[in-house]
Amino acid sequence: MSRTPMKLILTQEVTGLGAPGDVVEVAGGYGRNYLVPRGLAMRWTRGAEKQIDLIKRARSARDIRSLDDARQAAGRLSELTVRLHTRAGGTGRLFGSVGPADIADAVRAAGGPDLDKRRIEVRNPIKTIGAHQVTVRLHPEVSATLDIEIVGA
Repeated sequence: MSRTPMKLILTQEVTGLGAPGDVVEVAGGYGRNYLVPRGLAMRWTRGAEKQIDLIKRARSARDIRSLDDARQAAGRLSELTVRLHTRAGGTGRLFGSVGPADIADAVRAAGGPDLDKRRIEVRNPIKTIGAHQVTVRLHPEVSATLDIEIVGA
């Protein structure tokens, strides 16, 4: 079995690896079996190298423009009270779990900024009623902690 590294261009942000447009070297199996099939990366070739500029331009259009904008968004998130109503049993366990897409919708409904669900990091699955914290990566240098209250419906 060969353990040769594989050179890839990321097409989406991968936590701990890089942002769209970054050229990374990963283990062959990780690239071949996980990153490429899920559309998170594409194989590096000289032709694909030319697409990096397109990917980076698209990323900059979607990204929060500057460090100051990210800090302002982090301030708005810290002041925000996010309540998420979901079905739960009598013991306080949820029917299912709350994921990043649910959190992004709840932030938008509470009057917060429009967040990309891929930037919301949920360390452990949220499966109980109560207060929880998640991290939102707004910029490579700015992360915000968001307090969420899960309420049974």
